[in-house]
Amino acid sequence: MEQIIKITEEAALQIKDMMKQNEEEGAFLRVGVKGGGCSGLSYGMGFANEADEGDSEYEQHGIKVLIDKESAPVLKGTVINYKQSMMGGGFTIDNPNAIASCGCGSSFKTATNTGTPEDC
Repeated sequence: MEQIIKITEEAALQIKDMMKQNEEEGAFLRVGVKGGGCSGLSYGMGFANEADEGDSEYEQHGIKVLIDKESAPVLKGTVINYKQSMMGGGFTIDNPNAIASCGCGSSFKTATNTGTPEDC
């Protein structure tokens, strides 16, 4: 199966740690996009116990990844990383399809899908 997104080793370590803390070892990491946010689309990540019909499914760094068919074209080529700084750490998402994003960094739009913006 084609890998739609790339998860860096740093992000994978953090995701595995979160899975362990939440007793979700063996679960899938579901990554998707939904309408909303300041720019019209927002990212979502969470754990799922099973795949839905039409999901893309593959494994990276020992993490089973799911992406729904509607999100796949918007996320193609996206890199998920985890960066640590003096102020703490967090996931970063580098999406080559995003043409604009808002200040919070979790909302974006693409040339073909602008979604419906909401107030931040």
